[in-house]
Amino acid sequence: MDDQHRDRLTAAVADLVPELSRRAGEIEQARELPADLLDALRAAGCFRMFVPRSHGGYEADLHTGLRVLETLARADGATGWSVMIGAETPHLLAMLSRERFDKFYAEGPDVVVAGGFAPQGRAEPTDGGYRVTGRWAFASGSRHADWIFGNCLLTDAGQPPAGEPPQLRSMLFPADRVTVHDTWNALGLRGTGSHDVEVTEAFCPAEDSLDLFTGVPCVPGPGFVAPMVHFVLHLGAVAVGIAQGALDDMVASLAGGRQRLYARQSLADSPAFRIQLGRADLDVRAARALLRDLADELWAACATDPAAVARLHPRISAALPWVTERTAAAVDACYRAGGGGASRDGAPLQRRFRDIHTFSQHAAAAEGWLGNNAAQLLGRSVELAY
Repeated sequence: MDDQHRDRLTAAVADLVPELSRRAGEIEQARELPADLLDALRAAGCFRMFVPRSHGGYEADLHTGLRVLETLARADGATGWSVMIGAETPHLLAMLSRERFDKFYAEGPDVVVAGGFAPQGRAEPTDGGYRVTGRWAFASGSRHADWIFGNCLLTDAGQPPAGEPPQLRSMLFPADRVTVHDTWNALGLRGTGSHDVEVTEAFCPAEDSLDLFTGVPCVPGPGFVAPMVHFVLHLGAVAVGIAQGALDDMVASLAGGRQRLYARQSLADSPAFRIQLGRADLDVRAARALLRDLADELWAACATDPAAVARLHPRISAALPWVTERTAAAVDACYRAGGGGASRDGAPLQRRFRDIHTFSQHAAAAEGWLGNNAAQLLGRSVELAY
């Protein structure tokens, strides 16, 4: 990514921060991004940041992507999450043929794909493609997506082929052929519109099916090598942004010498509070530093030695639950210190608290991934779960 495009993207995102922060409550109440904010995010280049320059995008490097996602999540967690999902579109489409990839971007770089990663559909091979039935949960951004995908188990006469390991493929459909069920009523990240999506006996042409996990990208460049590993770091950037936003909110709330009920001194002058805040700040900084360090390793491997990515994967997959633990601890410290006011609906700290704890339920943030790192350290076999 050249300096001009990087500066243009990061400056445009920075310009959006005040508006996103101001309207975070509105985004949450709407349970999706308002149309005018989506337009502003598109205009800023958020959904094209990873798209190749050959197709009108910025082809952002991993560091730039992490910075953008953290900045957006710092303003509003749901916005950071929604942009993350939409911006990852070219990584998914790169698993199609080059001809099909080119057609997707023929009319512009701001294509958005949403969908479900869990294999909650079944796809039966038929002439020219697949017959697909499935309902997928947690399809973030499904109401503003152009295309929607679902991971499917391949079947033969309605059943997995006997004596063979399960085979998974993703199926892509135009959004207007998919039913979106209004199901997203959650603790936090409410503005992500992560509804259920469903198709029944829908035909998916073979050219619109792909293998997300073992497919070979049709476009060159380190950003398209092992996209699922990149996605883990993207998630971490959103967690760091949510936590940094909580620290910002906490510090801002102390203006004017705020004092808790029954306390003898202002919160800012409390030694106990300073210890908590100091630890929380360092937790967030450590999480950010780890992500940047791993991003350096991953980018170098993708650029010069793609085979080395497999050796990095256990550590990167283990990093997300650790980052989630530390960022959640930082948010919790801010929330506790915020007192009764932080518990009110509409309070920024309450929203941060709910967002990070909803984030922590994501399958990629499960603590079991930490075992992969230990297995590698011990020289044992690593069984990566995708």
